[in-house]
Amino acid sequence: MKAIVTGHNRGLGAALVDHLLARGVAVLGISRRRRADIGGAMRPGLQEVVLDLADTGALLAWLAGPALPEFLGDDGPALLINNAGLLQPIGPAGSVDNAALALALSANTVAPLLLANAFVGATTGGRERRILHVSSGAARQPYPGWSAYCAAKAALDHHARAVAQDALPMLRIASVAPGVVDTGMQAEIRACSSTQFPLRDRFVAMQDAGQLSPPETAAGQLVDYLLGDAFGAEPVTDIRNLPA
Repeated sequence: MKAIVTGHNRGLGAALVDHLLARGVAVLGISRRRRADIGGAMRPGLQEVVLDLADTGALLAWLAGPALPEFLGDDGPALLINNAGLLQPIGPAGSVDNAALALALSANTVAPLLLANAFVGATTGGRERRILHVSSGAARQPYPGWSAYCAAKAALDHHARAVAQDALPMLRIASVAPGVVDTGMQAEIRACSSTQFPLRDRFVAMQDAGQLSPPETAAGQLVDYLLGDAFGAEPVTDIRNLPA
């Protein structure tokens, strides 16, 4: 079994890689930077690609090359986890920088859809393949100041619904909200102003109350679901709604 994980170098992505490697799954990690905790050293089962997923041209060039099909090979189950994402820009409509908005949409929506398309194309035949979009509650509940992030994650949800309707052989897909996870993104939320994000204090209170899930816990639940028989039964779901 082989897996591709985006945003693998820290936070939830790093925890997902650790859980997959512990189960004997070979991983290709794609991020802007290598994992700092291994300092560029080789780690058994892990290959790293340094690629900015917000750079659509660079991603298209990489996908046009041989790296993806060479990693996946010709047989065996294959997994794609679209985990990477950008929360910024935060702020009311009309107040954010258009260049930052374009980068966020490229990273959060364009890159996952391009990777999913290439992944399916590279895994034809009778092999089992699964796609997991790491979604967000923001895909289903609008938040002031988060219009770009909400729209991008909602796009992933609807992509999963539409691909499930394609009913492609041996392909399962699900867009799963992981709950409120204690990652760098939460630190970004707490660092912004109430003008940018009026609900900021709610997230500060959640951290103060110890209500943030450790990345290792959320990653374990996601991997359990991804590898389980129930994966893809619902194309859009929440980790908190999965069977224990």
